[in-house]
Amino acid sequence: MITIYDLKPKFQAMLRPIVHFLFDRGITPNQVTVTALLLSILTGLLIAFSHGAIWTLLLVPIIMFVRMAMNAIDGILAREHDMKTKLGALLNELSDVVSDAALYLPLAYINGVSPVLTVLFVLFAILTEMTGVLSVVMGNERAYDGPMGKSDRAFLVGFICLILGIGVSASWWVNVLLIVAIVLETVTVINRAKKALL
Repeated sequence: MITIYDLKPKFQAMLRPIVHFLFDRGITPNQVTVTALLLSILTGLLIAFSHGAIWTLLLVPIIMFVRMAMNAIDGILAREHDMKTKLGALLNELSDVVSDAALYLPLAYINGVSPVLTVLFVLFAILTEMTGVLSVVMGNERAYDGPMGKSDRAFLVGFICLILGIGVSASWWVNVLLIVAIVLETVTVINRAKKALL
């Protein structure tokens, strides 16, 4: 099933000049990973403490794009410049889950957005990534199957925050999108589980 993740090769090609720039200055993949994690946590805290102030919501699409870029950059640095480490692999997986939780859970503070659906959305996001990693544990490649992978979730939340940020009130439409996303996350878990069992 096609997801935004399928655009990754073209996105990576665009980022290679930045990767070379960082490598020439001694920046490591782990430094990029940790920076992306801290950026996500800071943004989530801003949303939570401001209870979804418009300026913080408008930051989210930008932060999502930057985070996606940094996630791609750390991977290219590690693979193409012989900088792979076990710590890097651990940080990569854990930071994705923590970053998702930090950016998505604060949506529950916004009036009109269901806290229950927000938490379920995050829990199923964690399940999708856990299932992807379990594929490796079972001797297969890391599973990135969709239809609701990391990039798709980032796009959805970025879209929601953009619409809220331009002044549209949070109401039934946000909760409907969250329900659809949870259903698609469930399908994603099943697809990744199938791949792990091959």
